[in-house]
Amino acid sequence: MTSPTSPSSPTADGPQAGTVRLVDHLAGELARAGVTHLFGVGGANIEDLYDAVHRGGTVRGVVAKHEFSAVTMADGYARTTRRLGVVAATSGGGAMNLVPGLAEAYASRVPVLALVGEPPTGQAGHGAFQDSSGRAGSFDAAEVFGPVSRFCARVQDPDTLPELLSRAVTAARTDPRGPAVLLLPKDVQQARIRWPGRDAAPAPGRPQPASAASLDTTALAAVSDVLRGAGRVLVVAGEGVAAADARAELAELAGRLGAWVAVTPDAKDVFDNRDPRFAGVAGVMGHANVEDCLRRADVCLLAGTRLPLLARGGLDRALSATEVVCLGPEPPFVPGTALPGDVREALRAVTARLPGRPRACPPHAGPRPRPLPDPDGRAAGRTVRYPQAIAAVEAALPQRAHVFVDAGNAGASAVHLLPAPRHGRFVVAVGMGGMGYTFGAGIGAALATGRRTYVLAGDGSFFMHGMEVHTAVEYAAPVTFVVFNNNAHAMCALREEFLQGGVRRDDLFGRTDLAAGVAAAFPSLDVTRADDAAQLREALLRGNAGDGPAFVALDCDPAEIPPFLPFQSFTTTDRTARNDHEESSDERGVVHVG
Repeated sequence: MTSPTSPSSPTADGPQAGTVRLVDHLAGELARAGVTHLFGVGGANIEDLYDAVHRGGTVRGVVAKHEFSAVTMADGYARTTRRLGVVAATSGGGAMNLVPGLAEAYASRVPVLALVGEPPTGQAGHGAFQDSSGRAGSFDAAEVFGPVSRFCARVQDPDTLPELLSRAVTAARTDPRGPAVLLLPKDVQQARIRWPGRDAAPAPGRPQPASAASLDTTALAAVSDVLRGAGRVLVVAGEGVAAADARAELAELAGRLGAWVAVTPDAKDVFDNRDPRFAGVAGVMGHANVEDCLRRADVCLLAGTRLPLLARGGLDRALSATEVVCLGPEPPFVPGTALPGDVREALRAVTARLPGRPRACPPHAGPRPRPLPDPDGRAAGRTVRYPQAIAAVEAALPQRAHVFVDAGNAGASAVHLLPAPRHGRFVVAVGMGGMGYTFGAGIGAALATGRRTYVLAGDGSFFMHGMEVHTAVEYAAPVTFVVFNNNAHAMCALREEFLQGGVRRDDLFGRTDLAAGVAAAFPSLDVTRADDAAQLREALLRGNAGDGPAFVALDCDPAEIPPFLPFQSFTTTDRTARNDHEESSDERGVVHVG
């Protein structure tokens, strides 16, 4: 196929020889940068870009049902491929729907490029429909996207696109990674630009990671000295290890140190969960063994994590009594000795300064699940408890699958109980913690990699963005959606009961048969209502054997307490006796979660 940006291609023929439509050049540059999919929702002010993608035939355009989900598709694509995720949206409400998804990518350091259409420049400030130029009393889209992006620019002169695109891609992929936004007025998209030539316009690419030689030698020596002198070390590894593709380097360093290895909630896949060194998940959805190891450790090594509140909830007291060192591009949230720079290079450099032989780690209890009380024994009819449901998922989960876990009680249970697949991602969007993230993200990952991808979510998340199931059906994405239906915003309902006196029932809903509704809407979709763990496992195995999407719903009890540290102190006695309407010391001392 002729390149869409070649001067000899049909789209380049026109009024001026040696020119090309800006959108054709843009689509070609995305392909040269290794982008395989563009996610978004169409509209009048972005249709030219979709036309260029269609004509080019190299980048696949995927139409989502909502722009938030389109961003999360690009996000899931980026997290599983380590390539740039790209999302496109039209002006007005379509553009504004991108904001929460870009905020998640910003907070979680995910490289995403947003291409946002605007009305033609000649209409700016003249009452144009969906004007976002900032003129004549309209709001300025650049000011909206600026705080949730690493780079934001309006392409006002078509000939500036190559430079602005290069700057945007570089900003998205350079630490701290995150979204970049290009605002594209419709007439600019349609404009013809001079063919820049390959020598003048190299393809936007991934910046080269810093070499070990670029690391601060003083900080490297300080960190290495601390680790060489430590008897017992607890490593807490974060999502930065996955982003840097540094799993092998992490395992090598842990072996040399004889260290225990814990992971943050969004990084379960960065270390083998079945390895004898694995201590568990740190923080409010984590395992008590991590705190026990931390109390016994001489040094806590943070690798690829700044240790935010969700990852250090319940650990602050032990951290204050332990020496902390940190490897990563950004300073940690806790005091310690930091070695800034690329995580993989830092791991390699520190390992090179340690004794060459691996050491056995000291004995430890391992990631034993927290006890999950059934406070009043109140079962809401035929329901499946979280431990049994997660065990069924574990039994069916392919080891090359990706797992995307949504917010809420079901998510906390999965983070705590489900081992990560050995060769796939285990993603939790803790940057913003937005409900419904997984439906788009799972589709983006499945389309990008072709691997079976599991989405684990509650009914609250489903009602927000679950209609992206339609997108999965349309594109035959190999995604298995598992919806834990407790007919409630159950984490909110538990907070109301525990912390506000139980006087409200705002977040408890009437029963909904999700499986029946989805089956009626999508007759070609494999849909199951699982009444027990055995039926859930059977449905998951059947989905694994297929090529396209599958959907499983199971009923859960909204009163079941998840393995979430702020809730663990509440027992049957607590629930009947609590009437002071105050948060417990555990809730205040661990972390406040919205």
